Amino acid sequence: MSLGNAESTNKVVTAQNVNLTNCDREAIQIPSSIQPHGILLALSEPEFTIVQVSDNTLKYLGLQPKELLNKKLSFLLDESQIQAIRMCLTEDFESVNPLKISIETADKTFVFDGIVHRSVGVVVLELEPTQSNQDDAKFFDFYNLVRTPLSKIQKSSTLSELCDVIVKEIRKTTGFDRVMIYRFDDNGAGMVIAEDPREDLDKFLGLRYPATDIPKQARRLYELNLLRLIRNVNYQSVDLVPQLNPQTKEPLDMSLSVLRSVSPLHIEYLHNMGVTASMSVSLLKDKKLWGLIACHHYSSEKTVSYEIRTVCEFLGQIMSFELAAKEENEDLDYKIKLKSIQSRFIDSITQAEDLIDGLTKNPSDLLDLVGASGVAICHADSLITEGIIPTELQINELISWVETQMGNEIIYHTDSLASVYPEAENFTDAGSGLIALAISKVQKTYILWFRREVVQTVNWGGNPNKPIEVLEDGTVNISPRQSFKLWQETVRNKSLAWKKCEIEATLELRSSIVGILLRKADELAKVNLELERSNDDLDSFAYIASHDLKEPLRGIHNYSSFLMEDYGDTLDSDGVSKLETLMRLTKRMENLINSLLYYSRLGRTELLLNKTNLNKLVNNVADVIRISQNQDVDIRIPRKLPIIYCDATQISELFSNLISNGLKYNDKTEKWVEIGFIDPITNVEEYQLQYTHSSDSQPPTIFYVKDNGIGIRPKHLETVFRIFKRLHAPYRYGGGTGAGLTIVKKIVERHNGTIWVESTFKEGSTFYFTLQPDRE
Repeated sequence: MSLGNAESTNKVVTAQNVNLTNCDREAIQIPSSIQPHGILLALSEPEFTIVQVSDNTLKYLGLQPKELLNKKLSFLLDESQIQAIRMCLTEDFESVNPLKISIETADKTFVFDGIVHRSVGVVVLELEPTQSNQDDAKFFDFYNLVRTPLSKIQKSSTLSELCDVIVKEIRKTTGFDRVMIYRFDDNGAGMVIAEDPREDLDKFLGLRYPATDIPKQARRLYELNLLRLIRNVNYQSVDLVPQLNPQTKEPLDMSLSVLRSVSPLHIEYLHNMGVTASMSVSLLKDKKLWGLIACHHYSSEKTVSYEIRTVCEFLGQIMSFELAAKEENEDLDYKIKLKSIQSRFIDSITQAEDLIDGLTKNPSDLLDLVGASGVAICHADSLITEGIIPTELQINELISWVETQMGNEIIYHTDSLASVYPEAENFTDAGSGLIALAISKVQKTYILWFRREVVQTVNWGGNPNKPIEVLEDGTVNISPRQSFKLWQETVRNKSLAWKKCEIEATLELRSSIVGILLRKADELAKVNLELERSNDDLDSFAYIASHDLKEPLRGIHNYSSFLMEDYGDTLDSDGVSKLETLMRLTKRMENLINSLLYYSRLGRTELLLNKTNLNKLVNNVADVIRISQNQDVDIRIPRKLPIIYCDATQISELFSNLISNGLKYNDKTEKWVEIGFIDPITNVEEYQLQYTHSSDSQPPTIFYVKDNGIGIRPKHLETVFRIFKRLHAPYRYGGGTGAGLTIVKKIVERHNGTIWVESTFKEGSTFYFTLQPDRE
C-alpha cells in the first residue's frame, strides 16, 4: 500500500502514532529504523548500489551515510566478498548466513557477521560486529553446542519433559535470566507451560497472557522470522536514510530483518515487566505459530552472537519437529479408549437395520466418545437424546443456528457457546460446550454433543484488561499494564475445552458412518437389481402361466357342464354335488388366474398419465358399483377432490376395489364409504397419521377411502396387502380372490406412492395413499 494514497480512515499506524487502541494495525514490518547494534544497507541489483543506509555508519565504518548513498558495494567490499553475497542470494539464506565480512578503512579493519536477504526489489545486507574470535572457535563449534541438548531431547518422552529440556538448555547456552515456553490456545491467548528462571525471580509458570499481548501482525512476523533479539530495551533507534526506498517510494519492508526496530508499545511492555533485554524463538506446528521460546534478561543489555542465536533457532526447529509426536503421545490411554469406542460403533452400525439404531444401541458410548455430558441425534424431524441436554425446542433452534455457522464445513465446536450464541445463556448448565457434527446436511442428520458449565479460575500474568487513562485534555490513553503479578479471574459460561483427539474421534466416526452407508447402499443396489430381475421373471412367468392355464381350465369347466347336462338325470345326488363343486372350483380358479394375469399386466404396462378430474372419475366408479349391486349405496365426498396427474384407468380400478371392499366387508344396516384428501400444508400429526416424508421435499396430498365396515384385526394389518390373502372363509361376504388390495398396492407403487391402512376392528377401516407419478 502506498502511504501517499492512504485515506485518513485507513491511515497506516507506525511507531510515531501507535497506541493500544490501534496496535493491531501497526505496520511493525516498516519501522524505517533499526536497533543500534549493527548497520543496514539496502542494495539495488544488479550493481549492488547502496540506495538506503542506517544513520550510524560513522560509528561502525567511520563514514557518514551520505558518503555511502548511491555508491556501489564495491566501495566497501572486495570482489571476493561481493561474489560470496551473490552466491548467498542463489542459495538457501539459512545455510550460508552469516557471512564473515571485513571492511578496511584508512586506519582500521572492521569484522562483521553479514546477514543477507531479499526484500521487495532490493537486497538487504545487515552487518553486526563479530562477537567471536579464534580463541573462542572451539566454544562456538556448532556440534559441541547442540550435542548435549539433542541427547536430552531424544530422551524426553512427553511434551512436558521436552519443554523442560529446552528452557534449561537455552538458558545455559545464552545466559538469560529467564527462559520460558509460551503456548498459544485457539483464541490466541498464551500460557507459560515451562520456565527456567534465576532463583530470585518470581515464577511465571502456569500464568496466562491475553491474545492482545501479541497482535496478529506480530504473530505473522513470528512465522516468517523465527528468531528476534532485543539487546537493550533502552536503545535509541537508528533511522534509515532516506526514510523511503527510492526505488519503491515506500518504506523498506523489514519483515526478515534481524536488526528491525521494535514497536514502542512492545518496549513499554518490556519496561513494565522490568526486562532489559529479550530474545524469542518461534515454535511452529503445521506452519502455524504454536508458541514461543521467550528469553528475558533483567540486569543489563544482553549480547547474543549470531552463532549462539543459530543454535537457539536450531533447537527451536528441533522442538517444532518434535511437537506433533509429543502431543500425539499425550493422553495415549484416553486415545486408545476412544478408538475402542469407535470400533464398537462400527460393529453396531454395520449390524443395525438403520443408522439411528446403530448409534443408539449403546448410549453411554456416544457420550464417552468425546467425554460429553449430553448428546442429541437429530434426523429429519425426529430427535433422540441421552444425558443432560437443553430442551427439544432449544436444540431445534440451536441446529438452525449451527447450520448457518458451518458453511461448507461438517463440524462446529466451541467450549463457550454462550459467547457466540447468546441464547445458550439459558442452558449453560446443560450446554456450555458444543460439538455439532453433520452426518448428512441434505437429510438433516446431525449429532450434537454437549458439555456442562465448569466454573474456572484462570491465573493471569497481571490484569488482562487494557488499562484506560483519561488525560487532562479529555483524550483516552490505553497503555500496557503496569503489573504482571498473579491476577485471578473467575470464568463462567464455559465448559472444559474439547481435546483435539475428541474432535478427531467425531470426524473419524463420521467417516466410518459414510463408508458403511455407502457400502450398504451398494449392496442394496445390487439386491434391488436382482430383485428387479426376479420380479420381471415372476411377472413374465405369471403372465405366461395364467395365460396358458386358462385353456385347460376352461376345458375342465366345459366338460363338467356337459356331464351335468347329459348325465345329470342318471347321477345320484352325491355325483351331482361333486360335479357342481368341480364347476364352482374351476370358476374360482379362473377368477384367481384372471386376477394374477391382471396383476402381472400392471407391472408390464406403461402408465398413461394425464390431468384427471378425480370428482368425475370417482362418480363414474360409484355409478358402476350402484348398478352392479342393484341398490343405492351411500358414497360420501365431503369436499371437491383435486385434479391430479395419473393413469385414469388404473386409478379407477384402485377406487373401485377400495369402495367395493368397504361395502362388501360390512355388516352394518346402513353402509357408507367416504372419499377425501388431506392438504399437503396440513400438519399430518393433527390427524395422527402413521406417515413421514423427507423434510426437504414438498409433502404430497394424502387421499383416503374410509368405511364403517367390519374392520381389520391388528394382527392382520401387516399382511392385508399380500396377494390372495383372505381374512375370511371363501363363502363369507360373497367370496373373492384376495387379490384386490394387492392390485391396489401395485397401482399406488406404480404412481410412486405409499399406501397404508388404519383400522379399528368391528368399527371400520381407512386406507390412506399418496400418488406422485413421474411426469417426464
